[in-house]
Amino acid sequence: MTASPLTRRRLRNFRANRRGYWSLWIFLILFVLSLGAEVIANDRPLLVRYDGRFYVPVLTAYPETAFGGVFPTEADYRDPYVIQRIRAHGWALWPPIPYHYDTINYNLPVPAPAPPSRANWLGTDDQGRDLLARLIYGFRISVLFGLTLTLLSSIVGVAAGAVQGYFGGWIDLLFQRVIEIWSGLPVLYLLIILSSVVEPNFWWLLGLMLLFSWMSLVSVVRAEFLRARNFDYVRAARALGVANVEIMWRHVLPNAMVATLTFLPFILNGSITTLTSLDLLGFGLPPGSPSLGEILAEGKANLQAPWLGITGFLVLAVTLTLLIFVGEAVRDAFDPRKTA
Repeated sequence: MTASPLTRRRLRNFRANRRGYWSLWIFLILFVLSLGAEVIANDRPLLVRYDGRFYVPVLTAYPETAFGGVFPTEADYRDPYVIQRIRAHGWALWPPIPYHYDTINYNLPVPAPAPPSRANWLGTDDQGRDLLARLIYGFRISVLFGLTLTLLSSIVGVAAGAVQGYFGGWIDLLFQRVIEIWSGLPVLYLLIILSSVVEPNFWWLLGLMLLFSWMSLVSVVRAEFLRARNFDYVRAARALGVANVEIMWRHVLPNAMVATLTFLPFILNGSITTLTSLDLLGFGLPPGSPSLGEILAEGKANLQAPWLGITGFLVLAVTLTLLIFVGEAVRDAFDPRKTA
């Protein structure tokens, strides 16, 4: 299918913003790599050959007896006895980082948090866990949380703004008053209260943040629908008896999506920042979960280990900067006054 001239012009404008274009590729590469975190950082071998048979511990849990051990429980591949048995009867292919996000290195030469070394490239946290492995898993959770929250809040926000702008009148007035009241609720206090009742997790935080994040797009979509509902082609569709839902979906929404798409990278930016802030304050993911906010909190609590705070800050700063550059490129792409 051949792209329309308008789409080709937008793609040219996006590529013309070299900073945003390359930021998108860098962010996509980092995100795709983080999706395979279990292959990059894991305390299980990727592949084991033992007595002529192949095992894939990264995908399947094998008992210790499969490698000549005694216990029928899952093998501990960092146990010197299991390592010796595998080396004597075959070989093991390990990930580049032989640590999971919750693996504790008990062979540190100094008390935790340990500085960067050959064993732990970015050092360890105050519990002896590898910092680089926790960064990879934490980056994946933060981006997945941000993408999911952005997608769901955009759907709800676009739907609410479309109903307000298209119908107007008392519906618009009532929605506006509800949004004013709802946006005035103290989100942080609600999190503190609810965290004392239930243990927060990924989906619990996602649902709670969705209750408040959907309002960011309502005003933009509402304005577009208010402007377009009196256009001649919309009035003609009404005169022909086309249903309101079909008019909103086929004729008005495509115009509103132009303004919506330019806001999405910035909403994603805010979603990642929100999760990081909650983890930093201790109201985010359960303790022990890999997150950028927890790394920053550990850096604040261990000022004698500057690699913790510096690493967490750099990863968060680079991620948010890349998303800002991508947002600027998307804004240029949909700007009708811009030419490549």
